[in-house]
Amino acid sequence: MFSHVTAGTNDIERARAFYDAVLGTLGYVRRWNFPASSGYAAKDGTRPQYWILKPFDENPARAGNGAMPGFLAPDRAAVDAFYRAALAHGGRDEGPPGLRPHYHPHYYGAYVRDPDGNKLCACCHQAYPGD
Repeated sequence: MFSHVTAGTNDIERARAFYDAVLGTLGYVRRWNFPASSGYAAKDGTRPQYWILKPFDENPARAGNGAMPGFLAPDRAAVDAFYRAALAHGGRDEGPPGLRPHYHPHYYGAYVRDPDGNKLCACCHQAYPGD
């Protein structure tokens, strides 16, 4: 459905360090670098892509209220690793890893904000033994 998603940053180097660690827990890597942006994707470069960038209009980046990409995690352990990496690299908690049965019985997700205030989610939709 998506080609790419972008998130603004006011400090590209800080954002690169954050996303290298956090998206790496889900198997995504930084594949493209430009002076004011970087792009992340699966190791084979397929879409969708996630881009961090300084806004083109040169105004300060601001987090969007209600905007949040949800990254698909291969399992619950990856959701946990995503959350820990985010907090260890300057992110803020917006909801620790856990089941969210109000979405569906097996939805396991974690929510964080990056250092610029952008909200992110990692989630797994797979059943876990014992669920």
